[in-house]
Amino acid sequence: MLRGLYTAASGMIAQQRRHDIVTNNIANINTPGFKQGNAINRSFPEMLVARIRNGQGEPASVPMGRINTGVLAEENVSLHAEGDVQETNNPFDFALISNIQVPGAFFDASGKYVGPDGERIIQPQAFFTIMNAEGELRYSGNGKFSVDVNGELIDSEGHRVVGQDGQPIVLLQTGPNGERTPITNFRITKGGMFTDIDGQPLDGPGGQPLNLLVTRVEDPNKLVREGNGLYRLNENDAGIARQVIATDEVEVRQGFIERSNVDPSQSMVDMMAALRAYEANQKMVQYYDKSMEKAVNDIGRV
Repeated sequence: MLRGLYTAASGMIAQQRRHDIVTNNIANINTPGFKQGNAINRSFPEMLVARIRNGQGEPASVPMGRINTGVLAEENVSLHAEGDVQETNNPFDFALISNIQVPGAFFDASGKYVGPDGERIIQPQAFFTIMNAEGELRYSGNGKFSVDVNGELIDSEGHRVVGQDGQPIVLLQTGPNGERTPITNFRITKGGMFTDIDGQPLDGPGGQPLNLLVTRVEDPNKLVREGNGLYRLNENDAGIARQVIATDEVEVRQGFIERSNVDPSQSMVDMMAALRAYEANQKMVQYYDKSMEKAVNDIGRV
């Protein structure tokens, strides 16, 4: 009897986590570059139940069958399909228009392709490269940037945006008296190069042209969500990230941001489904609780 109680309780925990993921999606509907999370559930491994020495002449163990022991929320998988692009006319807002193709693969709307032999291929995605406070590289789809007092291009959390030279991008200009002030009037090409309003490349502190470092991630499902719109790769997956090249179908668009790819209607349906499933498991827990109460208080008196 307790086995059923544990199974229902595991279902409640799984549906609670699913509900948390969906509500997080809804809370970030207006967050630029946010990628929807999806809860993946799976059952615990089945157990083989056997009867041991139940009578004279029986073998030591007689198999009775298999039993399932419940479900768990295994992981939170992000949907990295591109969101809608919204025009802001803010020169510090950037959006990545990415449609990277893989030979022989035809991706669906979710960015997945399953071949005739069952091989699954995930569409590569492009990300801005960000440097956190510890100097570690992270990846983000949120291109809502600004410039701090030091002239460094930063994201909404204050993390520095990285250029192709591996260093933070610094937008400073020299005034007539030698003073250095942040550059606010600039353009950016589709390839991520910074230019002045006349189309002349802007140079960084080292004399190299300023270029955004746009990173291509071969399998975005291997990215680990860190929060605040940032992702990282584990050390053993570092090889799946490389700089975007000219043949990749990736474009940087200035004055636009990528909206979140959360579907509000589907999210509401998923949230209600998780709530109903949670309530169904809760009813089973209450049923077992009443059964045990009756067994202890009523049958125990006999």
